[in-house]
Amino acid sequence: MVFGHNTNTKIGRVTFHVQTEDRGDAHALIDTTVYYQGRVLHRRTNNYFDLLPLNEDRQQALKLRLDEQHNSVLEEMQSGALQLSIPQPPAPKPVPPPIQTSVAPPAAPSKLLVEVVNAKSWLSGRQASLQVAIKEQNGNPVLNAKIEVQIEGSAGEQVHGAVTGIEGQAQIDFEMPKISSAEPVMVIRAEENQAKGQLRFALRAKPKVPAL
Repeated sequence: MVFGHNTNTKIGRVTFHVQTEDRGDAHALIDTTVYYQGRVLHRRTNNYFDLLPLNEDRQQALKLRLDEQHNSVLEEMQSGALQLSIPQPPAPKPVPPPIQTSVAPPAAPSKLLVEVVNAKSWLSGRQASLQVAIKEQNGNPVLNAKIEVQIEGSAGEQVHGAVTGIEGQAQIDFEMPKISSAEPVMVIRAEENQAKGQLRFALRAKPKVPAL
């Protein structure tokens, strides 16, 4: 069983995304990564060779160890024990006065365009490294869009996340899970304020390759 956590934590005016995941018993690693606008600021990795082979009791111990590592990084960030190079946030733009007093009807939620930049090379063996770009309908990049990646038709259907940077792009690295469906689909969802977008990417198994 693969465990993981995705948490947004705010320090001052800056929001960070903290992701902790079990890399699977083939690697026996617990990996915690701190992102800011899609950039990796900190990574902490610990092995759990001492818990192999996993059984029911050791899986509970692994989950506890993963929870402790994730919470430890969050606590160190909040206390200042973990020093991060925090970029200066942009100055808020002045709000122009309203042009008219009439209340306009609420605008329909806008749609985001989701694109896999490296669509032909994102998977190497079982290691996925997605480069995702999020854009508005007019083609402008979207900053601070939350991205979630999920493999439908896989064991556990774990969710992996990231946040886009200034160019509207983010990289999501994860190990492909075991596929339990004949027609698995990779679903990439994006959200920023009220705007949302989704891309469904059909996965086709290659011939003569053992099932994931």
